Amino acid sequence: MKKEIWFGLTIMALVVLSAFILLPSPSEMTNGHLGLLMLALVVVAIMLGFPTAFTLMGMGMIFAWIAYKSQNPDLAIQQTLDLMVQRAYSVMSNDVLISIPLFVFMGYLIERANLIEKLFKSMHLAMARVPGSLAVATIVTCAIFATATGIVGAVVTLMGLLALPAMLRAGYSVQLSAGAITAGGCLGILIPPSVMLIVYGATAGVSVVKLYAGAFFPGLMLATLYVIYVVVIAKIKPHMAPPMSAEDRIVPLPAFAQVVSKDISNTVLPGLIGALKGKRNAAVPMRELLNHLGIALLPALAVALLMGAIYLKVTAPLPPEVVEGVVAMGGELADSAEIEEAGSVSGLSEPEADGLQTPPGSSEVANAAPAAAPATEPAKAEAPAAVSAAAESPEAVAERQPAPTAFWIGLASCAVALALFYAYFSFARLEIFKMLLGSFFPLALMILAVLGTIVFGLATPTEAAAMGSLGGLLLAAAYRRLNYVVLRESVYLTAKTSAMVCWLFVGSSIFSAAFALLGGQEIINTWVLGMDLTPVQFMILAQVVIFLLGWPLEWTEIIVIFMPIFIPLLPHFGIDPLFFGLLVALNLQTAFLSPPVAMAAFYLKGVSPPHVTLNQIFAGMLPFMAIQVFAIVLLYIFPAIGMWLPEVLYK
Repeated sequence: MKKEIWFGLTIMALVVLSAFILLPSPSEMTNGHLGLLMLALVVVAIMLGFPTAFTLMGMGMIFAWIAYKSQNPDLAIQQTLDLMVQRAYSVMSNDVLISIPLFVFMGYLIERANLIEKLFKSMHLAMARVPGSLAVATIVTCAIFATATGIVGAVVTLMGLLALPAMLRAGYSVQLSAGAITAGGCLGILIPPSVMLIVYGATAGVSVVKLYAGAFFPGLMLATLYVIYVVVIAKIKPHMAPPMSAEDRIVPLPAFAQVVSKDISNTVLPGLIGALKGKRNAAVPMRELLNHLGIALLPALAVALLMGAIYLKVTAPLPPEVVEGVVAMGGELADSAEIEEAGSVSGLSEPEADGLQTPPGSSEVANAAPAAAPATEPAKAEAPAAVSAAAESPEAVAERQPAPTAFWIGLASCAVALALFYAYFSFARLEIFKMLLGSFFPLALMILAVLGTIVFGLATPTEAAAMGSLGGLLLAAAYRRLNYVVLRESVYLTAKTSAMVCWLFVGSSIFSAAFALLGGQEIINTWVLGMDLTPVQFMILAQVVIFLLGWPLEWTEIIVIFMPIFIPLLPHFGIDPLFFGLLVALNLQTAFLSPPVAMAAFYLKGVSPPHVTLNQIFAGMLPFMAIQVFAIVLLYIFPAIGMWLPEVLYK
């Protein structure tokens, strides 16, 4: 340990020495150059393994004292301490950060509910006919589980224990297996609800709700690109991902299903309905038949409920104020004589035939107006009464709108899809569907409930995270995994992770303040603006820098240290911070897949068989890194992938 400390101190001394050689002479050096030196020292210290949060706080305090000392030596210590207190208080009073421990608690509870084994097995059987089914099932399982937990290390470790041996036994390539596990496990830091998006939103001052809505489709796009790559590789090079054997596709059927499929029909609906009639169900309990018939009809019931909700939404009657506005402009509330009389009183009567009118200020009009006013007051009062009566009539308010053609096309498409589904819905597929009901759908419903309430404005991220934590407790209890040990470990790990994030924010806040006080941000702004870059060139430069930073640093350090440097430059180039954040979120996937740090590789190596080397894992991750770069390019060329949903929901 002492050798490592001395080695780190030696490296830092060399960095300081080289920095003083490269920087201007002491007589020419400004506080801004000290800020750049502070930035370099922080990066080197983190790479050497020093704790990120306390490194940021220590460097920030020292250089903030230097900045204050150059202005007023007598108040330097007091101002530095005041800065620490103010920055710590501002972080702790940030309401957005409350959702982090709640989401983390939800993730640890779901991780200990042992859902991932059932989820992987059911996904594998459901995708048995897809090329590279094991790798595809691994990516889908990782995406779902990582979305529910958001804990990359836990997902990669569990899938390394579960999926890697299965893929190696099936003859899969070590590189493809390792790449699928590490890339799929890292999807949790991008697909909402993601802690990384909360950290970016709090750092950049962007709405977390909009970030969640914007990151949804890019996350799905990245997962889809992973699956497409695996399928293409399995088609082109079958030796890397052999197809699933016929023996492995066999799903054991319960006794009643064997009887019904043999005597009546192997298709679920005809078989169950036929077994309910006559004496053919003598060997099968009626209750079991009805239970499985109800399970088989769940997809049709879900489609019916969804289309019914859509129908009620698209045919909803117009609001009263809209109906009132339409009726008021309709011209059916008063006859033409009343309208003409009211118009003549208000000075809107048609001009006479000769086109000449008496000037408004003439004495004749002034004398005639008082006399005409009493006679026309009933007419003026009668028109609003008619408008109010027409607007409040039940026929006008309660009349439903006709359903658009698109709805009927969608309904017909769903009916055709259901018909095809039930035509091929065998008893073996029913057993797989039951497995999915016990593993996939509970997680999917919880994730959709949490995301739906956030995206559609029904709850704040903090409120949705609280409901997600309750959902995690219910899931753990439903699978009989909720006990004192699980609850204690989840609470302890949540407190540990939340404390790390909070200290990280405090440290980054102090560091950013010191960097700004020294003028480092001003030097960087002047340097970037002096390059006279176009918005496209600046975006490419920023993403390349973030991509390179992802090699030695993790996403937490990149966001809290370097985002405060990039964000002030965005208004000059006319770049939306929300869109920039989506690009950064995609780019930061490389922080877990880029050697030499690549924490996902070390997580997987820790649970891999001895013959799986770290170089093989790195080689398997490289194609998925290329897919990430391709996804960033797609998002930049087609911004609607990320911006369409926020623009539709939050106009």
